Amino acid sequence: MTVALGGDTMLGRGVAERIAACGPYGMFADEVREIFRSADLSLVNLECCVSARGEPWRAPGKPFHFRAPPAAAETLADLGIDCVTLANNHALDYGPEALADTLGHLARVGIRVVGAGPDVRRAREPTLFDTVDGRVAVLGVTDHPAEFAARENRPGVAYADLRREVPDWLTGRIRDLSADGARVLVLAHWGPNMTTEPPRYVRAAARALVDAGATLVAGHSAHVFHGMSGRVLYDLGDLVDDYAVDPALRNDLGLVFLVTIAGSAITGLRASPLTLEYARTRLATGTDHAWIRDRFITACAAFGTEVVEEDGRLSVAGPGPS
Repeated sequence: MTVALGGDTMLGRGVAERIAACGPYGMFADEVREIFRSADLSLVNLECCVSARGEPWRAPGKPFHFRAPPAAAETLADLGIDCVTLANNHALDYGPEALADTLGHLARVGIRVVGAGPDVRRAREPTLFDTVDGRVAVLGVTDHPAEFAARENRPGVAYADLRREVPDWLTGRIRDLSADGARVLVLAHWGPNMTTEPPRYVRAAARALVDAGATLVAGHSAHVFHGMSGRVLYDLGDLVDDYAVDPALRNDLGLVFLVTIAGSAITGLRASPLTLEYARTRLATGTDHAWIRDRFITACAAFGTEVVEEDGRLSVAGPGPS
């Protein structure tokens, strides 16, 4: 089976204005849509709520609030997304009303959600997919912010203080699902923004998730893609947004990943370079493509992972266990 993975997908602010003016389609070039739609399972981190309601979350030090209009659900459906994680620091940007709307709008177009819910039990629940190659379980978790954490009677996200340890509820669930024959994909929103490599605690958390039985761990939060080590893609970077561009870190350049899984093993990975224009994403060409290629080769080499370029895509063959 193949799994397509995109990073932080922010459909608020300038992207929301484009959706309002031009409709929910056109944010992704056809070639990008084809990659997601060709996969057996397509996943992204949805870095906003989808709602017309709510008030901005009032908290010291929170400068950004991202809310997409209800039509943004069609944007994701048109891209071919099967499931999003809402375990991140923007799911509650407009409060519990908007989170409830987000769940409803995504369900309306057939997109499943992990990592957030009306209470802690449902926020931590996996979503299960039956594929031609067996059952796949997807889990979402975030290490920030603690104030967004779901409680027994409070909506929120699946929060874990990964700086301290990976909690038993998460490793236990991975072990149970794996023992039951499912391939387990963990989407983790971790680490600080605008960094070129994962911090030590993220690497330790990734090892714990793999040791518990995760087939694939895919991270996000840095807004810059990181390297791959065994079963771990430390950061997927960004997929679409309206963000200011750092001229050195180039957060306007990214990757969409297509991972091949056979049984419980990752047997290959192909990554297609992307250029993120303002509120629109296309395949990268020319100097953008070359910059992404060189950066990904270097980031993977730091983990002993070899990358080759084949027909414009970046390939990692048979990465094996971490």
